[in-house]
Amino acid sequence: MTESMSGKVVIITGASSGVGEAAARLFAGAGANVVLAARSAQKIAALAEELGGLAVPTDVVRLDDLRALVERTVDAFGRIDVLV
Repeated sequence: MTESMSGKVVIITGASSGVGEAAARLFAGAGANVVLAARSAQKIAALAEELGGLAVPTDVVRLDDLRALVERTVDAFGRIDVLV
């Protein structure tokens, strides 16, 4: 990751474990504002607290959940720069 991620707003789906969690850690470490999305609300809440991010429980197959993810991200940060 480069310093060009500083201040960027990054939504990461599947952030509760595995590749998604690893990506969240990398982006947060590079200075990005991370928005963590996954079905496991408790796991992403704990990770968001650790990383200083925003947790939004999301099931990506539900259109209403995706709309809420985008709305909460834009409400919190004003934009979306990257979607993982």
